[in-house]
Amino acid sequence: MPTHMKSPRTKTERTNSTVTKAPAKKTSRRKTWAEKLANEKDLPKVIAIKPAERTRWGGATLVVPRPRDVDALMKQVTKGKLVTIAELRQGVAQQHAAEAGCPITCGIFAWIAAHAAEEEAAAGKKKVTPWWRTLKTGGELNPKYPGGLAAQQKLLEGEGHTVVTKGKRAFVADFAKKVIQPKNPAT
Repeated sequence: MPTHMKSPRTKTERTNSTVTKAPAKKTSRRKTWAEKLANEKDLPKVIAIKPAERTRWGGATLVVPRPRDVDALMKQVTKGKLVTIAELRQGVAQQHAAEAGCPITCGIFAWIAAHAAEEEAAAGKKKVTPWWRTLKTGGELNPKYPGGLAAQQKLLEGEGHTVVTKGKRAFVADFAKKVIQPKNPAT
């Protein structure tokens, strides 16, 4: 009989009926940033790019790096120097013999490295990845980094950089003079 045609239960039937509980859901804990950084994800992958899309991606081959590849390049940036996602892309491309590094994953993995570094700092580790020295292409501060723009600005200004605000966005003044190209860690 369809459910809409069933007779409603009486109060007694509801009281005496057996209640079965749904099986308990498996509670999964959220991965730490360090675990996300260590996750290889079957990477790196070097992908051949179709001729029509080569200008967009920056070459005939594109590498999707591992998170730790991006982190290793970020660790090379010393006090007073800066790096942008563009240099990180060049670095991972060189490391994996590709013409370009994936702009999407390089940005995401820089974000993961930044949060993993803050997680390590909160646990008491003194030497962590200097994530605040990694800027978006064009010298822009990244609002998705730990503590948002204010935290990154404070750390950069503490190292002598000048940050200028344009609307809701913030940039390092004369950043191009301070940008380095990290070296391939394997060389």
